[in-house]
Amino acid sequence: MKTSSPLVTVVVPSYNQAKFLEDALRSIEAQKVATEIFVMDGGSTDGSVGIIRNWESKLAGWRSHKDGGQAAAINEGIARGTAPYVCWLNSDDLLLPGGLDKLVAAMEHHPAWPAAYGKALHLDDSSGRRTPAWVEPFSERRLAVRCVITQPASLIRRTAWTALGGLDSTLKMALDYDLWWRLYRYGGPLGFVDEDIAINRNHDATKTRIHRRLHYKEAMETVRRHHGHVPLKWWLAQPYAVWWKTLIR
Repeated sequence: MKTSSPLVTVVVPSYNQAKFLEDALRSIEAQKVATEIFVMDGGSTDGSVGIIRNWESKLAGWRSHKDGGQAAAINEGIARGTAPYVCWLNSDDLLLPGGLDKLVAAMEHHPAWPAAYGKALHLDDSSGRRTPAWVEPFSERRLAVRCVITQPASLIRRTAWTALGGLDSTLKMALDYDLWWRLYRYGGPLGFVDEDIAINRNHDATKTRIHRRLHYKEAMETVRRHHGHVPLKWWLAQPYAVWWKTLIR
């Protein structure tokens, strides 16, 4: 049973995602742990506001207007909350039943962890097929080679979030990857929970599909800034990930 005092601030950044928004909200509301949900809508024109208004009684707050982008919206929403743990769920992603509960339990058991994350599934929106996301236990060496953390399956201690000032709002693509590095430098390795936590939905309108070049550019700059150099893997994989995948879309 949910307690009256929220344990997790969940921010849902959204822009013209009416097709997915209600499913995301339902997946949060279904968690057993008490949450406070803030929807930060960027001024949608597709019916999203109507969905948000229908959910208003279950939300801690919402707004809909043009903003400074995803990172700024998430920072704004989390600043409005008070819960000891924070996270965000993009409006096209989903929490699995009990996923958030498992992360909270792990963080309560490991008070030194600045954040925790678990496993996730990729959902292909066109076929409905689910496949495991590439997630690994935390290590700096592996994080320098690829992002081994899937954002929808993560939870952050508010004290760590506040100490770091939240997300870097100058980033458009690698904002979560940069945050994992900063959390690690601040509080040590992030905790890994070997359980399925969330679903990362893949569809043609995702930022990573539309802006592959910028994604790789920001990711490589992030590795260089926090790790000191860019491993060879990034240079070898870049032509396939950026140019070839763009051609075969």
